[in-house]
Amino acid sequence: MEKKNLAGVGLGLRREMLDQLLPEIPDAVDFWEVAPENWIPMGGRFQKNLQQFTTTQNFVSHGLSLSIGSPDPLDVDFVKQVKTFLDQHDILYYSEHLSYCSGQGHMYDLMPIPFTEEAVKHVVNRVQQVQDIIERPLLLENVSYYAAPGQEMSEQEFTLSVLQESGCLMLLDINNIYVNSINHQYDAEAFLAAMPSNKIVYGHIAGHFDEADDLKVDTHGADVIEPVWQLLQKAYEIHGVFPTLLERDFNIPPIRELLLEVEKIRQIQQLFDKSQQPQRQFV
Repeated sequence: MEKKNLAGVGLGLRREMLDQLLPEIPDAVDFWEVAPENWIPMGGRFQKNLQQFTTTQNFVSHGLSLSIGSPDPLDVDFVKQVKTFLDQHDILYYSEHLSYCSGQGHMYDLMPIPFTEEAVKHVVNRVQQVQDIIERPLLLENVSYYAAPGQEMSEQEFTLSVLQESGCLMLLDINNIYVNSINHQYDAEAFLAAMPSNKIVYGHIAGHFDEADDLKVDTHGADVIEPVWQLLQKAYEIHGVFPTLLERDFNIPPIRELLLEVEKIRQIQQLFDKSQQPQRQFV
């Protein structure tokens, strides 16, 4: 497979999938996603196997521990390691969560950034630091959250402010919009429509856990449910078809089952006339 521009349907790559994927990498997947933190410390066979992938396949990178909203100083050494990883594997796009996971130590979870003007300015400054180091655009993902401490603006207003003021791009997570719309009782389609089309590089879709009728937990450990598929179709209606990746982080079924959901993304994309899709120019 010859590398090309990011398009089509993607799948998150986990180390436990390697034995099912090599040496015959399925051509049903147009691009793959890796978390740098899961591969940077690995050597030997794992690095060799990853290199087999990245030399022939399209890849994006989705980080776990940048902690863009943390009150702690930016971990510059870590960002430099990410830059080396991206260069080594010829990966253009590096995305992270619009949240934080450190504060006087690592928290091992994604914490909500307070929706305040002060927090917007803090995140914008750190985004610019990161982009200067990695020499690439940073993509920020709208995240699921379960509390909003110190809230002075809505999630929508906060997200738009960070995107506009920092100059970064966006990873649009469809399941997170659905989960938050239930947990925080807002209109998922209205939130979706407010996002800037010219910032969306690619999207995520995933499953979640139903803790209760009014409490959904973003787990990436289950099949995608029908309302989330419907929201993905609505996203394409509003923003045009964008590359979309299936996330599955645990309870990972055999690859043939994952590819069924990959194919469902493609089927939804094919409902739309490519000749009418806008050319994406990221700003």
